[in-house]
Amino acid sequence: MNIIRGLHNLKQYPGSVITIGNFDGVHIGHQHIISRLVEKAKILHLPSVLISFTPTPQSFFGRKKATLSSFKQKHQQLKQLGLDIHLIITFNQDFSKLSAEGFIQKILLDQLGMKFCLIGDDFRFGSGRTGDFKLLKTLGREQGFKVENTQSILCNNHRVSSSKIREFLSQGAFELASQMLGREFSISGKIILGKQLGRTINFPTINIPIKRNISPVLGVFCVQVHLLGNTFNGVCNIGKRPTVNGENILLEVFLFSFNKTVYGEFAEVVFKQKIRQEQKFNSFNQLKEQIKLDVRTAKNFFDQTLN
Repeated sequence: MNIIRGLHNLKQYPGSVITIGNFDGVHIGHQHIISRLVEKAKILHLPSVLISFTPTPQSFFGRKKATLSSFKQKHQQLKQLGLDIHLIITFNQDFSKLSAEGFIQKILLDQLGMKFCLIGDDFRFGSGRTGDFKLLKTLGREQGFKVENTQSILCNNHRVSSSKIREFLSQGAFELASQMLGREFSISGKIILGKQLGRTINFPTINIPIKRNISPVLGVFCVQVHLLGNTFNGVCNIGKRPTVNGENILLEVFLFSFNKTVYGEFAEVVFKQKIRQEQKFNSFNQLKEQIKLDVRTAKNFFDQTLN
């Protein structure tokens, strides 16, 4: 899959099939859309193009949401689905002023040579959000491209959406979130050197910085960590660590029966079950006693799950 970052790197294409959206989490609804796009691209012998924006329009206009996947995770998932091109458009003040008609003509037609567009009937684009499915259908008849509506996918009588998955994750409903994602929810990244405060209470942790302003999960969880080609069970805290006056969101995992130095290694943390909310303790000793309880809860969970 080819990644094109910014319109200045976009060359002219004689033809393409296109879908547009954020595709956060690349859930089963997204997978259905991309499978249809790739199928249509093969029929027409054209490249499949997914267009997304950075930052997202919602974030640009101050409506920030927790993201379900990092860029690296999203890239890997899109690549596995057989997509040809991921065009990432920088959403800035100038781009936000581009009319819907201008977006269609200057980018979708003049640059990408769009022959087919797969888009939701509730999708809005262009300055003032004046562009929609109806406008694309009208211009398609005039300019010779086809437009198809993406059908909603239901899971457990809920419409599959990134918003619904975020809701499930915030409630600790990981099984329901996993069914919509098509996989278990995880956060991954490189392990960094922390302040090593956990060592002082005999609970050393591996630490992964969260490269997002808002996390879809906060609290203490039973987790499994894929690291060094193996899978380890543990307890994870994700939050600002109020007991030590932390300011940034950090993911910390205490792994059972693990004593290796792994700074700089890549780890994937898979969330299994929520234990409790993050809380502030009056002393390190109180924190230590609570972690002992959390570890016991997590070990009981894994004993019941694996046996």
